[in-house]
Amino acid sequence: MSQVVRAFGPGGPPEANVILKSMPHPVILVDRDSRIEYVNDSAEEFFAASSAMLLGHPLSEIVAFGSPVLALIEQVFEQGVSVNEYGVEIGTPRIGDRQVDIQVTPLTEYPGHVLLLLQVRTMAHKMDRQLTHRGAARSVTGMAAILAHEIKNPLSGIRGAAQLLEISGSPEDKTLTRLICEETDRICKLVDRMEVFSDERPVPREPVNIHLVLGHVKQLAATGFAKNIRIHEEYDPSLPPVLGDKDQLIQVFLNLVKNAAEALGGPDGEIVLTTAYRPGVRLSMPGSRDRVSLPLEICVIDDGPGVPGDLLEHLFDPFVTTKSSGTGLGLALVAKIIGDHGGIIECESQPRRTIFRVLLPMHTGATVTHDDETAAPGAR
Repeated sequence: MSQVVRAFGPGGPPEANVILKSMPHPVILVDRDSRIEYVNDSAEEFFAASSAMLLGHPLSEIVAFGSPVLALIEQVFEQGVSVNEYGVEIGTPRIGDRQVDIQVTPLTEYPGHVLLLLQVRTMAHKMDRQLTHRGAARSVTGMAAILAHEIKNPLSGIRGAAQLLEISGSPEDKTLTRLICEETDRICKLVDRMEVFSDERPVPREPVNIHLVLGHVKQLAATGFAKNIRIHEEYDPSLPPVLGDKDQLIQVFLNLVKNAAEALGGPDGEIVLTTAYRPGVRLSMPGSRDRVSLPLEICVIDDGPGVPGDLLEHLFDPFVTTKSSGTGLGLALVAKIIGDHGGIIECESQPRRTIFRVLLPMHTGATVTHDDETAAPGAR
């Protein structure tokens, strides 16, 4: 038995063995010939086979012929760096076809070996959630059209009548008529916000420097709703341009930063804006064999109390809100805009750390050459 097998197997440190065995995700150790040298309990369950059946066998005998897993392992051996791949199909006669996220990592302490971590929760699941959000947005579209006709028109008459009553009414009546006007205006604004969902025109896309978008959002926030809150930036200065609409992206991240600021509820918290390039993020689009790359990751992070667990799965659905006075349309609109850009948005939340993560496609045409479109303000 090799040194690396002793380190990972029952003969290794008890703490390490317990940790690996208790991990909820399959962990597999393979050598340069892709022979399996270690599997944890979750891997045995995933492949529906015992370690005795798996150990010593090439992975190519376990997974389907031509599986991309084998190419990823070869890539890691050649380049010596970790590789992530999302939505990879792994098929065996026992388990059929299953989609997983894979991380393949070289072990520098044990040359000639790589470690595979499989996560059954896939980008396909995230895409399905995104399509659900877009379907919910379309339902709001139909509702907005009805409300515009059935509610806004009568409200105009009610407001006009209230204004006439205010002219000749007593001071007490004027207070009531002003209240009527304010409430009708509030309802009209709500309907106007819903009508945004009915815009089904294609998004005009062009190369956009996301750091300029975030810089503009930060400036608006710092002079308004977040003027007493620290906003920290952690940018990748070499990030390529986003393929999208600048104004809509400003709307998205302004909404996310405002949401984070309101979650903090005071000046003691902090908001962190991050950007990163994730070349491994690719997914299969429904009805197409092409795999779309979403390598640009933008995160809005706050250290507020977090999102309640029962709301997290439905956070981007219309009329779902954690605020007592909210309409529940802000994040739904964010999800619609990101979906129209061909991207994905997700939220991870726990007390003291909530992350809104946006994945977007990059511009693959000619590089933007304007000086103000190449700098990354605040990049470090």
